[in-house]
Amino acid sequence: MTASHPIRVPGPGTEAEPALKVAPLELFLDLVFVFTITQLTGSLAHHLTADGLVQVLVMLAVIWWMYDAFIWLTNAMPPSNHRRRGLLMLAMGAFLVMSLSVPHAFEGSGVAFGWAYLVVVAVHTGMFAASGVVLPSVLRMGGANLVGGALVVTGGYCTGTLQLAFWAAAFAMQFVTPRVARLPEFRLRADHFVERHGLIVIIAFGESVIAIGVGAGGLDLTLPLVAVALLSLAVCVGLWWAYFGHDDDARSEHHMAALAPARRNWTAVTVYYLGHGGLLLGILLFAAGVKSAVAHPGAPITLPQAAALAGGIALYLVVNTAVRRAFGLTPNAPRLVAAALLLAAVRLGTTVSALAQVAATAAVLAAAFTYEARRSPVADFPRD
Repeated sequence: MTASHPIRVPGPGTEAEPALKVAPLELFLDLVFVFTITQLTGSLAHHLTADGLVQVLVMLAVIWWMYDAFIWLTNAMPPSNHRRRGLLMLAMGAFLVMSLSVPHAFEGSGVAFGWAYLVVVAVHTGMFAASGVVLPSVLRMGGANLVGGALVVTGGYCTGTLQLAFWAAAFAMQFVTPRVARLPEFRLRADHFVERHGLIVIIAFGESVIAIGVGAGGLDLTLPLVAVALLSLAVCVGLWWAYFGHDDDARSEHHMAALAPARRNWTAVTVYYLGHGGLLLGILLFAAGVKSAVAHPGAPITLPQAAALAGGIALYLVVNTAVRRAFGLTPNAPRLVAAALLLAAVRLGTTVSALAQVAATAAVLAAAFTYEARRSPVADFPRD
């Protein structure tokens, strides 16, 4: 879908053009991604070990690569007719099968995961071939993605370390594909691209809210439970502020739109694929930790649970700082200080209570953002 108002900062050498808005079908597709995040969070919460973290990291990376690839696709060819919508729904079904297989992907359902992944790759490549992008570049991209898909399928028939090795190799292919595909030849619209990734982050926040409800499921509504739930929600608000505060999303869009096309595309890969992958991992870790915190608000939690809760937010803040630096956004030092303090608060969760750790986390985020607002106030940013 398109709107009638022009984007405000066209890229170098280009004319202003109608803004490309996110289509309703893309939001519908995001509902499946909500389920994906839920499945990954549940898997991590039940296997909160080094091995479990590595497995979730690899699955997240593999899924996020192709999900982000569909953001590139709808940026190039919006789902404006029934044929495109039907193909996107086919991909939606394949993503759903992948999500269903996540909890036991390393225990027998890796085959379903792999073949569903290959369907996603095939639909993506076929649709991109009709998008108007130079065909040799599309074929190079599709070929590299098919190699990654073949590695995922092969790994699905294996077990243990061998399966992980194949899927890690598919992850490694993601660093090869942009160079093989001649990335600068792909056209990218900044307005749609930035908005789309902002919506994905909000969806991931929704999983954190769901984690609060799951952790509280079946428990009596005591004062400590209400307190830890509200404080956990306050932490989610802090994560939202870190990404969207001071109209940072609009500022990022203008920065992207002002870049030369080739540099814009490389920024899209480094900041939006890799960077947002890090943000998603941080949110997953926090959600896995907060489930335990809400389930046992007045008691200490285990070191892995406390570390997931603190480490997830710390990772999010560090990656968020790197993203902001890439777009010239300031200030950033308070966020790095907050990340360090959050790691130090792990001991509160393991020796005092989950409620104490969550309360300290909310207080640290509130202090960091209050300090930012007072020391470096940012003027309102016009969006229209």
